[in-house]
Amino acid sequence: MTNSDTIFTSTLDIEKLRKDFPILQTKVYGKPLVYFDNAATTQKPLSVLKNLEDYYKNYNSNVHRGVHLLSQQATDAYEQARKKVAAFINAAHDYEIIFTKGTTNSINLVASSFGKRFLTTGDEVLISEMEHHSNIVPWQLICEEKNAALKIIPVDNNGELIMEEFDRLLTEKVKIVALTYVSNTLGTVNPVRNIIQKAHAKNIPVLLDAAQAIQHIPIDVQELDADFMAFSSHKMFGPTGAGILYGKEKYLNAMPPYEGGGDMIKNVTFAKTTYNELPFKFEAGTPDMSGAIGLGAAIDYIQQTGIHAIQHAEEELIAYAYDQLSAIPSLRFIGNAKHRAGAISFLVGNIHPFDMGEILDKQGIAVRTGHHCTQPLMERFSIPGTVRASFSVYNTKNEVDALIKGIEKARKMLE
Repeated sequence: MTNSDTIFTSTLDIEKLRKDFPILQTKVYGKPLVYFDNAATTQKPLSVLKNLEDYYKNYNSNVHRGVHLLSQQATDAYEQARKKVAAFINAAHDYEIIFTKGTTNSINLVASSFGKRFLTTGDEVLISEMEHHSNIVPWQLICEEKNAALKIIPVDNNGELIMEEFDRLLTEKVKIVALTYVSNTLGTVNPVRNIIQKAHAKNIPVLLDAAQAIQHIPIDVQELDADFMAFSSHKMFGPTGAGILYGKEKYLNAMPPYEGGGDMIKNVTFAKTTYNELPFKFEAGTPDMSGAIGLGAAIDYIQQTGIHAIQHAEEELIAYAYDQLSAIPSLRFIGNAKHRAGAISFLVGNIHPFDMGEILDKQGIAVRTGHHCTQPLMERFSIPGTVRASFSVYNTKNEVDALIKGIEKARKMLE
């Protein structure tokens, strides 16, 4: 979206939709909760909560290899969730969907397994300056192990990738590009189609960290032609502790297992172990059955609401929030990308973000403060951190107005 010059018309009844989320009726310090910390985790609708309760009350059992009825019911629900994920992102095959603990676990899996198979001395991994630590540290670890180099695509003052530098850095030494689809700190929507096309022109695969995109933007992995994509259940109305790694079959088959034990084996002797087929090759141990089933319920909720309707409602709200925040004296945005989703980061005068966050909290307004696990990005802008307001479909313009009043109150107290 363009920040304030585009008008969107949402067809969703947000007040009706808010009733699906019981926590939104909570009061904080006697004031109605205004929850603008959705980039950290989203709230859960009743349908997801009831789904989790139903699993634990009625068919709690371990999946796969069980011949008794409860195990079969749990396995069916677990594998049905995999099919829902595959359909939601339009994966070519269900077995290209790997259940993980979350985005961080998914990226670690690729960095370790892809790195062991494809990286060697002198190779390079290309990431961006706006990455979450979860898409920095795993690559540092494997690059150190393999004597490879980590290269960084810089960002400009608007918080957008400097594509000329990307073109310069994309050499034959690069074995994989790994970057965020949407910045968790800046809200920048990166030009991932262009990046994937340029990388593929040189036969370089691309991993997308979609943790901050999956709940805001319709994603079709075949249309994008992404080679890997990682995201988390809890950032898309599902339970914590569950996540997804999508990977193209050709890469997943070529990569060694990440962990050993449980479903990832086909046959074990003390002399040798043969590995299971996809997706089980990468799903060692007892999985988070309830998390996967809850994620399936969350996808049902998104599908029923409509991802395009969600996107339009959120874009309308962010445009409104951007305009209202722009009117506050001494407020400056950190990142001012032309295309934005999910979050707005800012500072007000010389007020420390922690102080701003505490005063807003006392007014019932939940925002995130600090470096947002993007310390290199904070160094790029020479700041200790930001105040981040991050939005979801259940947020309202009235809540934005409450945020504005809260910031003005903090200004009067602290400036």
